[in-house]
Amino acid sequence: MTYSNTQLDHVKIARLNKLGTATIHEAQGAIGAIDSAIAPLARSMKMAGPALTLQMRPGDNLMIHYAMLHAKAGQVLVINCDGFTGAGIWGDVLTAQAQAIGLAGLVVNGAVRDSEAMIDAGFPVFAKGLCIRGTEKKQPGQLNVPLFINDCIIRPGDIIVGDADGLVVIEQAQLDDVIRLSEQREEKEQRFKEKIMAGASTAELMALHTVFGALGLKDPD
Repeated sequence: MTYSNTQLDHVKIARLNKLGTATIHEAQGAIGAIDSAIAPLARSMKMAGPALTLQMRPGDNLMIHYAMLHAKAGQVLVINCDGFTGAGIWGDVLTAQAQAIGLAGLVVNGAVRDSEAMIDAGFPVFAKGLCIRGTEKKQPGQLNVPLFINDCIIRPGDIIVGDADGLVVIEQAQLDDVIRLSEQREEKEQRFKEKIMAGASTAELMALHTVFGALGLKDPD
């Protein structure tokens, strides 16, 4: 099966970065959340772009060097090494190469190292952990294949969005609809905030009094 790695235009990237991952996740039906243990090295890190996927052996980063020969500007490299955090598979040298290519960011279901250098470089890195141990460069892997991280599937070309709250994946074919629905959700939440400032309650706005009543919860006198 062939997958597309279509690049995103700057307008869509800007719209995605404004929305936030939690909004996108809810707007697309509460799906696409990537393991919450994979977190940004710094809270200020944000990214959006199509996934270049890599399945590799834990403790060996040979395939990363191969993947970097195929990586394109604007992509997010998503590496699955099955959550292994006993070795740092990525560091400051690979970060320099990623920035020279123009990668939008990195997701690692595993560990990285040289975290301070990556934060200082301003390159968005989302990883499950940190480890100072190095890796071997011997084992094969698979580039541009679907990845399974816990209950989430990430296909090559799917859109990855990351921010301080975490990571979400959007199916490439659903991107325009998801952006539209997410922006509508943002507008609705803004109206809620305005009404709350005017004296409304969240219980009222979300029509929760019926639920409270069914549970035997009484309104205050």
